[in-house]
Amino acid sequence: MVKLLELSKFSLDRFIVNNPALPVDFIRNAYYNGIGRHVCQLQRITVKFCKNSTDAKGVRQFIETDLVDWSRHNPGVVVYLKPRRHRTPVIVTEYLNGMSHWMSIRRFSSLEIQWWLEFLKDRSGYELSQLMSPVNVILPSVQGPWHPFLNRPTALNVSQFPNKDRGDYIPDKPTASQQLLQMAKEINTSQ
Repeated sequence: MVKLLELSKFSLDRFIVNNPALPVDFIRNAYYNGIGRHVCQLQRITVKFCKNSTDAKGVRQFIETDLVDWSRHNPGVVVYLKPRRHRTPVIVTEYLNGMSHWMSIRRFSSLEIQWWLEFLKDRSGYELSQLMSPVNVILPSVQGPWHPFLNRPTALNVSQFPNKDRGDYIPDKPTASQQLLQMAKEINTSQ
Protein backbone atom coordinates (compact mmCIF):
# COMPACT_ATOMS: atom_id res chain seq x y z
CA MET A 1 0.00 0.00 0.00
CA VAL A 2 2.86 2.37 0.79
CA LYS A 3 4.40 1.77 -2.66
CA LEU A 4 1.03 2.53 -4.27
CA LEU A 5 0.78 5.80 -2.34
CA GLU A 6 4.31 6.75 -3.36
CA LEU A 7 3.47 6.20 -7.04
CA SER A 8 0.11 7.97 -6.80
CA LYS A 9 1.77 11.31 -6.10
CA PHE A 10 3.12 11.24 -9.66
CA SER A 11 -0.19 10.40 -11.33
CA LEU A 12 -3.84 11.02 -10.56
CA ASP A 13 -4.82 7.58 -11.82
CA ARG A 14 -2.98 5.27 -9.43
CA PHE A 15 -3.76 2.19 -11.54
CA ILE A 16 -2.15 3.59 -14.70
CA VAL A 17 1.26 4.95 -13.81
CA ASN A 18 3.06 5.71 -17.07
CA ASN A 19 6.43 6.83 -15.77
CA PRO A 20 6.89 7.68 -12.11
CA ALA A 21 10.14 9.51 -12.88
CA LEU A 22 8.35 12.22 -14.87
CA PRO A 23 6.62 15.02 -12.97
CA VAL A 24 2.87 15.50 -13.36
CA ASP A 25 1.72 18.74 -14.95
CA PHE A 26 -1.02 20.28 -17.06
CA ILE A 27 -0.69 21.04 -20.76
CA ARG A 28 1.24 24.25 -21.26
CA ASN A 29 1.44 26.35 -24.37
CA ALA A 30 3.71 29.15 -25.48
CA TYR A 31 1.26 32.05 -25.38
CA TYR A 32 3.51 34.23 -27.51
CA ASN A 33 3.43 31.74 -30.38
CA GLY A 34 2.33 34.31 -32.95
CA ILE A 35 -1.15 35.31 -34.05
CA GLY A 36 -2.33 33.39 -37.08
CA ARG A 37 0.92 31.54 -37.67
CA HIS A 38 3.25 29.11 -35.96
CA VAL A 39 6.49 30.39 -34.47
CA CYS A 40 9.21 27.78 -34.00
CA GLN A 41 10.14 27.78 -30.31
CA LEU A 42 13.71 26.63 -30.97
CA GLN A 43 15.95 29.68 -30.95
CA ARG A 44 19.53 28.41 -30.95
CA ILE A 45 21.43 25.15 -31.42
CA THR A 46 25.04 24.75 -30.33
CA VAL A 47 26.83 21.65 -31.60
CA LYS A 48 29.96 20.92 -29.57
CA PHE A 49 32.25 18.26 -31.03
CA CYS A 50 35.85 17.03 -31.24
CA LYS A 51 37.63 17.20 -34.60
CA ASN A 52 39.64 14.01 -34.01
CA SER A 53 37.55 11.72 -31.79
CA THR A 54 35.92 8.59 -33.21
CA ASP A 55 32.88 9.27 -31.02
CA ALA A 56 32.19 12.42 -33.07
CA LYS A 57 32.52 10.80 -36.50
CA GLY A 58 28.77 10.99 -37.19
CA VAL A 59 28.68 14.62 -36.03
CA ARG A 60 31.51 15.58 -38.38
CA GLN A 61 29.78 13.75 -41.24
CA PHE A 62 26.50 15.56 -40.47
CA ILE A 63 28.29 18.92 -40.43
CA GLU A 64 30.01 18.23 -43.77
CA THR A 65 26.96 16.91 -45.63
CA ASP A 66 23.62 17.89 -44.04
CA LEU A 67 24.02 20.89 -41.73
CA VAL A 68 23.85 23.58 -44.43
CA ASP A 69 20.68 22.05 -45.92
CA TRP A 70 19.09 21.72 -42.46
CA SER A 71 19.85 25.35 -41.61
CA ARG A 72 18.44 26.51 -44.98
CA HIS A 73 15.18 24.69 -44.22
CA ASN A 74 15.07 26.27 -40.73
CA PRO A 75 16.06 29.94 -41.17
CA GLY A 76 14.66 30.95 -37.77
CA VAL A 77 17.14 28.75 -35.88
CA VAL A 78 20.69 29.96 -35.23
CA VAL A 79 23.27 27.16 -35.46
CA TYR A 80 26.64 27.46 -33.70
CA LEU A 81 29.51 24.99 -34.15
CA LYS A 82 31.96 24.73 -31.27
CA PRO A 83 34.96 22.44 -31.80
CA ARG A 84 36.41 21.21 -28.48
CA ARG A 85 39.35 18.89 -28.01
CA HIS A 86 38.92 15.51 -26.35
CA ARG A 87 35.32 16.08 -25.27
CA THR A 88 32.21 14.07 -26.00
CA PRO A 89 29.94 15.62 -28.67
CA VAL A 90 26.79 17.32 -27.37
CA ILE A 91 23.89 19.40 -28.67
CA VAL A 92 22.67 22.32 -26.55
CA THR A 93 19.31 23.79 -27.59
CA GLU A 94 17.85 27.05 -26.31
CA TYR A 95 14.16 27.90 -26.63
CA LEU A 96 12.19 31.16 -26.68
CA ASN A 97 10.78 30.52 -23.20
CA GLY A 98 14.30 30.58 -21.73
CA MET A 99 14.64 26.82 -21.25
CA SER A 100 17.69 24.99 -22.56
CA HIS A 101 18.17 21.30 -23.25
CA TRP A 102 21.47 19.42 -23.29
CA MET A 103 21.89 16.10 -25.09
CA SER A 104 24.88 13.84 -25.69
CA ILE A 105 25.26 12.67 -29.30
CA ARG A 106 28.18 10.34 -28.72
CA ARG A 107 28.52 7.73 -31.50
CA PHE A 108 25.37 8.93 -33.28
CA SER A 109 25.17 8.55 -37.04
CA SER A 110 24.42 11.49 -39.30
CA LEU A 111 20.85 10.26 -39.80
CA GLU A 112 20.24 9.91 -36.04
CA ILE A 113 21.47 13.45 -35.48
CA GLN A 114 19.08 14.69 -38.16
CA TRP A 115 16.17 12.85 -36.47
CA TRP A 116 17.03 14.34 -33.08
CA LEU A 117 17.34 17.84 -34.52
CA GLU A 118 13.85 17.53 -36.02
CA PHE A 119 12.54 16.32 -32.65
CA LEU A 120 14.21 19.16 -30.76
CA LYS A 121 12.98 21.70 -33.34
CA ASP A 122 9.34 20.65 -32.84
CA ARG A 123 9.45 20.82 -29.03
CA SER A 124 8.04 23.73 -27.05
CA GLY A 125 11.04 23.84 -24.72
CA TYR A 126 9.10 22.85 -21.62
CA GLU A 127 10.27 19.82 -19.68
CA LEU A 128 8.60 16.52 -20.50
CA SER A 129 5.87 15.60 -18.03
CA GLN A 130 2.92 13.30 -17.62
CA LEU A 131 -0.39 14.96 -18.30
CA MET A 132 -2.52 15.40 -15.23
CA SER A 133 -5.61 15.88 -17.33
CA PRO A 134 -6.26 16.54 -21.01
CA VAL A 135 -8.48 19.47 -19.95
CA ASN A 136 -7.34 22.25 -17.64
CA VAL A 137 -9.98 24.71 -16.42
CA ILE A 138 -10.13 27.08 -13.47
CA LEU A 139 -13.79 26.35 -12.63
CA PRO A 140 -14.63 22.73 -13.42
CA SER A 141 -18.12 22.00 -14.72
CA VAL A 142 -20.64 20.34 -12.42
CA GLN A 143 -22.15 18.52 -15.41
CA GLY A 144 -18.87 17.02 -16.55
CA PRO A 145 -17.26 17.27 -19.96
CA TRP A 146 -19.40 17.34 -23.09
CA HIS A 147 -19.42 14.34 -25.42
CA PRO A 148 -21.45 13.62 -28.59
CA PHE A 149 -23.85 11.22 -26.86
CA LEU A 150 -24.66 13.51 -23.93
CA ASN A 151 -28.33 14.35 -24.66
CA ARG A 152 -29.22 11.39 -26.86
CA PRO A 153 -31.98 8.89 -26.05
CA THR A 154 -30.73 5.83 -24.22
CA ALA A 155 -32.38 3.51 -26.77
CA LEU A 156 -29.48 4.30 -29.08
CA ASN A 157 -27.14 2.46 -26.73
CA VAL A 158 -28.75 -0.93 -27.38
CA SER A 159 -29.15 -0.82 -31.17
CA GLN A 160 -27.71 -3.64 -33.27
CA PHE A 161 -25.08 -2.80 -35.85
CA PRO A 162 -24.99 -2.50 -38.81
CA ASN A 163 -28.15 -0.41 -38.53
CA LYS A 164 -29.71 0.94 -41.72
CA ASP A 165 -31.51 3.81 -39.93
CA ARG A 166 -28.45 5.07 -38.10
CA GLY A 167 -25.85 4.26 -40.74
CA ASP A 168 -27.16 6.41 -43.58
CA TYR A 169 -26.34 10.07 -43.88
CA ILE A 170 -29.49 12.18 -43.60
CA PRO A 171 -28.89 15.67 -45.00
CA ASP A 172 -30.69 18.69 -43.56
CA LYS A 173 -31.54 20.11 -46.99
CA PRO A 174 -31.99 18.36 -50.33
CA THR A 175 -28.99 18.50 -52.64
CA ALA A 176 -29.00 20.53 -55.85
CA SER A 177 -29.47 17.36 -57.93
CA GLN A 178 -32.44 16.31 -55.80
CA GLN A 179 -33.98 19.78 -56.17
CA LEU A 180 -33.61 19.64 -59.99
CA LEU A 181 -35.17 16.16 -60.11
CA GLN A 182 -38.04 17.36 -57.93
CA MET A 183 -38.62 20.37 -60.21
CA ALA A 184 -38.58 18.09 -63.29
CA LYS A 185 -41.16 15.78 -61.67
CA GLU A 186 -43.39 18.76 -60.85
CA ILE A 187 -43.17 20.03 -64.43
CA ASN A 188 -43.96 16.56 -65.86
CA THR A 189 -46.92 16.06 -63.54
CA SER A 190 -48.34 19.51 -64.30
CA GLN A 191 -48.28 18.88 -68.06
